[in-house]
Amino acid sequence: MSLSLTRDCATTSITNILATFYCRFRRNYMSENFAPLSISQEAVAEAKAFNKEMTEQLRALPDPWSFPPTVTRERRLQGLGAFPIPTYSEQAEDLEIEGQHGSIPLRLFKADKNSSKGVIIHFHGGGFVFGSASFQDPYLESMANNTGLDVVSVEYRLAPEHPFPQGSDDCEAACHWVLNEGASQYGWDAFALTGESAGATLALTTAVRLRDKHGMIPFKALVLLSGWYDIGLTPSARLWGEEVLFPTTRDLQMFRRHFLLGEENAEDPAVSPLYARLEGLPPTLLSVGTEDPLLDDTCFLASRLKSAEVETSLEVYPHGCHVFQSFDLALAKLSTQRIDSFFRTKFGST
Repeated sequence: MSLSLTRDCATTSITNILATFYCRFRRNYMSENFAPLSISQEAVAEAKAFNKEMTEQLRALPDPWSFPPTVTRERRLQGLGAFPIPTYSEQAEDLEIEGQHGSIPLRLFKADKNSSKGVIIHFHGGGFVFGSASFQDPYLESMANNTGLDVVSVEYRLAPEHPFPQGSDDCEAACHWVLNEGASQYGWDAFALTGESAGATLALTTAVRLRDKHGMIPFKALVLLSGWYDIGLTPSARLWGEEVLFPTTRDLQMFRRHFLLGEENAEDPAVSPLYARLEGLPPTLLSVGTEDPLLDDTCFLASRLKSAEVETSLEVYPHGCHVFQSFDLALAKLSTQRIDSFFRTKFGST
C-alpha cells in the first residue's frame, strides 16, 4: 500500500486540502519520525505473516453485515469472528454510574502501586456498533500495572440502538464522574484519556467537548490508537476498498450508517474531530500501522495538532494492521511499551 497522495492532493474537497497539507508535513516531520525507533526485520516479517493469515481467516467467515448487529455481537462473545473469546480479568471491578440516557457500566483496574493517584479513562473500539469495555481486560490490566495508574473503561451505548450522540454523551458523563465523584472516592488527582479505533474518536471528541462546553482541559495526556477522525472517510479509507484485512471501506460506511441515523453532517466536528479546533489539548501520542485503512486519519490529525501547537508524538508502525496492539505481536509489545512510557512520563512517574 503506497503512502503517496499525489492524485488526492490535486482535488479540491476539504479532505484533500488536508491531504495536500499532509504531503508537506510528511516531507518534514514524518520523514524523521516515521517509526518510533528501530524495528527488527523479524518483527516486520511477523506482522506481514499475521496480516496474511488474518486475511485468509476473514475470507472464510460469513459477511458480518448479513446479520443484525446483535447477532454479530453474540458471535464475538462465542469467539466465532476474527477475535478469540474474550479473556476476563479477576483484577477488574465493575461499577455503574448514571448518565443522561440511563446507567453506564464502568470497568475499573486498580494499579498495584498507585502513588501518583492518577487514572486513565479508556474508550473501547468497534466502529460505534461493536465492542465492549470488558473485551480488552489483559491490555488494560497490564496498562494499570505497568504505569502505576488506575484505568477506567467505559461501556458507552452502541449504535444503531443508540445512535449519535448517545455514546458521546455517555463518554462525557463518565469523564465528569471520574473528575468529580470518582476522584473523591478513589483519591484521583491526575487524569488522561485513551482509546482505540472508534474509541480514539470518542476520546478526542470528549476532550474537545469538555474544553468547549465546560472550559475544562483536565487531562495530562491523550493516547489515540488507529482512530477514525473523519467519518466521511479520508483518502486511505476510501481507497482501501474491499481488501479483507479489516475494516473494509464497506465496513466503515456501514458503521457510519448505523452511527448517524439522523441528518448529521459527517464533517461536523462533534462527529469527525479532524474538523475541530484543537488548540489547548494536552500532549498527544498517536499510533497507527501502515496496513490500516485509517492511516490518513492519524497522519492528518498529527498535522492539525502540530499546527495547533499541541505537543504531538506520531508513531507509524510498518505493516501494522488496524489496532495491531490487540494481537500477540512484537509490534504490539513495542507499541504498548511506548504507550506505558508516555503515560509514566506525562504523569511524572518515571
